[in-house]
Amino acid sequence: MSDALQTDLSVHLPRGTAGLDQDAEWCIVETEGERRRVLFHDYAELYRTPGLYERLFYDELGCDSPQVVCGLLREAMQEQGRDMRDLSVLDVGAGNGMVGEVLAEMGATNLVGVDIIEEALDAAERDRPEVYDDYRVVDLTDVPSQDDEAFRDHRLNAMVTVAALGFGDIPPQAFAQAYEYVEDGGLIVFNIKDRFLESGDPSGFRRLVNELADDGRMKPLAQRRYRHRLSMTGKPLHYYAHVCEKRGPVAAHWL
Repeated sequence: MSDALQTDLSVHLPRGTAGLDQDAEWCIVETEGERRRVLFHDYAELYRTPGLYERLFYDELGCDSPQVVCGLLREAMQEQGRDMRDLSVLDVGAGNGMVGEVLAEMGATNLVGVDIIEEALDAAERDRPEVYDDYRVVDLTDVPSQDDEAFRDHRLNAMVTVAALGFGDIPPQAFAQAYEYVEDGGLIVFNIKDRFLESGDPSGFRRLVNELADDGRMKPLAQRRYRHRLSMTGKPLHYYAHVCEKRGPVAAHWL
């Protein structure tokens, strides 16, 4: 991890605020004597300040999703007799590389990051410059031909996305496109807030995941419900972590 993460900053969580959804939560950030309000899902702003993402979500709010999700992947692979060193992973919504770093520590040898904002790439190069073999700033709902070719050239056998689904940051169509880059027999690994897999979910993820599973195109290998992090008011936020095996392509209407 880069020394650039060591910076003088403070994060102040508001008190007496309840009922906000996760993408409406906010905090006050103080650095070098200046204070500013930052939305939790304003990732460009979060990544611009070294160490802010980690300070907010991991130190203040107790997030442990990279370890939980990647740990579930490792357990599933061990049960199947697979070796982490054989993984060629597409890290979707890679951000500043926290998930990639965990995967690298677990032995994954080829890591490809993708995010939709330049600030994520800048932060990954600043904070964890040795993690990714390739990192691309791409809208997965509209992939340029040169990026499409590059993803396919990596011969990806796993896709991992952590803390990025369900709030409009990565829509189902982007998930479906990333899924398509994984070879048959590869692993599909993700976490998602519990409500997005419940009846009546408006995001489309429940429909996509159920369709893939019901059609036999995605075989569930492991699932775990756990506390993703705390809300800004201290309420536990629960997610599901999933490890699945790709058994066939996604239906064309998702692409």
